[in-house]
Amino acid sequence: MPETEPVKKSRPLLAAVLMLFAASDAFAQQELLSDPEIHEKKYFQERCGTVQFDSAFVIRQDINNDGLVDAVVNHGAAVCDGERGPGCNEDGCLYNFYLQVKEGGYFMIATARLYGYDFVQRFGNMVLAMKMHPRFCERAEGTEPCVVTSRVRGARFYTISRM
Repeated sequence: MPETEPVKKSRPLLAAVLMLFAASDAFAQQELLSDPEIHEKKYFQERCGTVQFDSAFVIRQDINNDGLVDAVVNHGAAVCDGERGPGCNEDGCLYNFYLQVKEGGYFMIATARLYGYDFVQRFGNMVLAMKMHPRFCERAEGTEPCVVTSRVRGARFYTISRM
C-alpha cells in the first residue's frame, strides 16, 4: 500500500471554522427578549434627551415563514435630539432583524445597513428584497442601489440574488 502524505491544514480555514463555532455558541447563549420594540426604544431613550419614533420604527411580520410574527427595527425611523436616523450614513440606516420563538420571546438574527426593504413573494416563498449601497453588487458609487434578495430559513439568511 502506498504511503500517503499528511494533509496540511490551512490556518485561515481553521480560523474560519473556529469562528463559526464561536458564533454559534454566542447565538446559543443569546438571551431572549420579551419584546424587541421595548429593548430598542430603551436603547434610544438612554442615549437621547428627546426621542420620537415613527410608525415604521418596528414592523411586525413573519420574515422566516414559520407562522410566528417577527420584528424588524428601522433605526432610520427614530429622531434623536432632532436628528433623524442617528447613525444613518451614505450606506443607509441600521435595521435589526428579530425572530420570535414558539417558547416565547425574540432574538436578533441580523443587523444590516440598508436603504430599505420590501417583503415580497418569490416562487411561493416570502423573501426580503433589501436595497443596499451599490458596492454590494460591485457597482460604482452613485449608481442604482443594489437589491439583495434573501430568504430567511430557520434562523439564517440565504442570499438568492444580487441585482
